[in-house]
Amino acid sequence: LVIESLPKLAPEHVKRIKDLVHAKFYDGLIFHNVVANFAAETGDPAGTGSGGSGQKLKAEFSATKFVRGVVGMKRTRNDKNSADSQFFITLGAAKHLDGKYTAWGRVIHGIRHTDKFKKGSPPRDPDRITSMRLATDLK
Repeated sequence: LVIESLPKLAPEHVKRIKDLVHAKFYDGLIFHNVVANFAAETGDPAGTGSGGSGQKLKAEFSATKFVRGVVGMKRTRNDKNSADSQFFITLGAAKHLDGKYTAWGRVIHGIRHTDKFKKGSPPRDPDRITSMRLATDLK
């Protein structure tokens, strides 16, 4: 997958994601919750959906619609400023997320691969992020 970051929408979230990528934080992490036509969640080192890096971020809401391919930050339901390292890739239209979650990127190549992700919470034999890198760092 190739994800384009959207720093104009969520500058602090994009900066944090980049810092975590540089630290190789995401390498090897599983997609711990995958719901068909909704979302694929990752970014929890424990693989349970309740962990993170330990650094909370203030919400950066925008008018971006959560449609297939939009990447947003997971947070706790009752605390808009609780996003950490977990994020989700939207697999279908999710209007109920619009204006309530921080969108920080969008998949610009390979979204079809998400259709093959194993479903579940957590899935049996979950898919993993092999390596997450920034295009600016590739040679």
